[in-house]
Amino acid sequence: MVDVEFRVVSERRDGLLLALGQVVIANGFTLLRQRMLNSDEGVVLVMVVRGPADQLLVLEEKLGTHHLVQSFEASPYEGAPSAPPPVARANGHNGHGDGHAPPVATPAPAPAAQAAPAPAGAAPIDLQRVETLLPQLARNYPNILLQLVALERELPPAQRESTLRYIGQRVGAWVYKRDFALGGQLPLGDSVRRIALPAMRQLVQAELQDDVLRVRNSPFCHRGEHGECCHFLRGMLGGLLEGQHGGSVRVVESQCRNTGAETCRFEFET
Repeated sequence: MVDVEFRVVSERRDGLLLALGQVVIANGFTLLRQRMLNSDEGVVLVMVVRGPADQLLVLEEKLGTHHLVQSFEASPYEGAPSAPPPVARANGHNGHGDGHAPPVATPAPAPAAQAAPAPAGAAPIDLQRVETLLPQLARNYPNILLQLVALERELPPAQRESTLRYIGQRVGAWVYKRDFALGGQLPLGDSVRRIALPAMRQLVQAELQDDVLRVRNSPFCHRGEHGECCHFLRGMLGGLLEGQHGGSVRVVESQCRNTGAETCRFEFET
């Protein structure tokens, strides 16, 4: 579970909290607390929500593209109040007839979810930057590679692998939920063929040979660094397969064009 703070700017105050609160609840999240105020930008609504990490990108996309929302920001929430808010129901009726959803009583939030462990010697991931980027990727998907290459160039070298892998995992989990979650349970080989391969083909030129996925045009190669460098693609493959196999699948980039290979080669181990 993750706790996230959303900041929304809108032109309209009436019905804003009710409309966005319904989106939050419909996507499996709980509204922990909220506040609304007027500013020079417009009406600012801040919501703190809690819910499943693998649904967060879906929720961010729906909030960020909602017709009432002019601008949208997301960041991990780490604050914890000394006491929970009063008990109330998030059904849009608070006994006063104003139609606004009231605060929801919940325990104090747990610390925000952390990224997957970084490689030895890597700098911590800038989670706030990542959470701001993910809704943009959802809106632009599948046209996201130029954005990710630009991010890679901006990141300090010590953050590149861990950050791009983490973003890839989040995007992969979102694509799985969006496009493949209604299918049945598959063996690993079939999961790679029916889920990972078609998802990769939305982004790059990919083919499958003997259960090895090969990518011919990864944009992350030849960055002037040593070793395999397709960290986003490896993370995305892991996120795609996690919905079928949990964390039991390890994705390995066994060859990379960055090291002189003809294609980038991804293998899957359990």
